[in-house]
Amino acid sequence: MIKYIARLLFKNILGWRFSGNTDFSQNSIKKAVIIAAPHTSSHDFYIGILARSAANINSKFIAKKEIFFFPLNIILKFLGGVPVDRSKKLNRVDQISEMFDHKNEFRVALSPEGTRQRVEKFKTGFYYIAKKANVPIIMFTLNFKDKEILISEPFYTTDNMQSDFNYIEEFFDGVEGKVKELSFYKN
Repeated sequence: MIKYIARLLFKNILGWRFSGNTDFSQNSIKKAVIIAAPHTSSHDFYIGILARSAANINSKFIAKKEIFFFPLNIILKFLGGVPVDRSKKLNRVDQISEMFDHKNEFRVALSPEGTRQRVEKFKTGFYYIAKKANVPIIMFTLNFKDKEILISEPFYTTDNMQSDFNYIEEFFDGVEGKVKELSFYKN
């Protein structure tokens, strides 16, 4: 029922569509790091949640553990939130990559920018999580200009990080987020 309501809101009312690897939910990728960009506005969150539900994709998102307090924790967990301790003592890459070891199916969605501000380069955390967990990266554009989410084929990291980042950043280059001037443009 939730999937149908989300699809109605996402496609029919808001006018969004999917392209690219649209059979994502039917493929055999049970574990993946999903990166969605550009992340320019708080609107990205509900568009991502609706898109995930409309496409029938079972995925989680990471949030700092401090916001998982009652009653917000109930809502966040219902939406797929996973609390992570962001203290300096713990390595977040290790913490998140270990989650893949304990589950038969686990997909986690992250923002490669790590902020809603304009960035020149993506952060590296998502990349190291995928590499350490030995899972693919699947890219989702948040193209507000065309109301389109382009989904990539699964991409596995190589031993050439620079080449991998060139490929990943090229995928998102010029995609217009909700706040156009904060969108990602590759240098």
